[in-house]
Amino acid sequence: MDFLSGAYFEVALTGENVDLTGRFTSVSGLNMEVEYEIYNEGGSSYPRFFYKESKPQVLVLEQGVLIDGDGFSRLMVQCVQGQVLPLSGTVTLKDSFGVSQRTWVITGAYLQKYMGPELNSNQAALAVSRVELLYNGCF
Repeated sequence: MDFLSGAYFEVALTGENVDLTGRFTSVSGLNMEVEYEIYNEGGSSYPRFFYKESKPQVLVLEQGVLIDGDGFSRLMVQCVQGQVLPLSGTVTLKDSFGVSQRTWVITGAYLQKYMGPELNSNQAALAVSRVELLYNGCF
């Protein structure tokens, strides 16, 4: 893929009465890892693979601005109260013209860590330094 100058990631993850919607300059952890059990039958030279489980991944969103700060605040309050609710949605890579280049679908993501930025009273949106979400992989 060619380098996309001015590109950004548009994130839209929603849950029950909460959401994490915004634009981020860096996204990592768009992975999928699956574990299989290998079974060898006697007399066969071809092993059989059986799905065992998917391994949790960490989706990291960095250097962004949240569009709906209230939805994210509700998500943090629910986490503090022990109400763990999954988020589902998309992460879309957009070029400098706002045209979608690639989209990943995320399901069952849970807030794991939030790191806020230095506060600036001149910004209306909620800036974010880093958000980490635990999830089972993307497609």
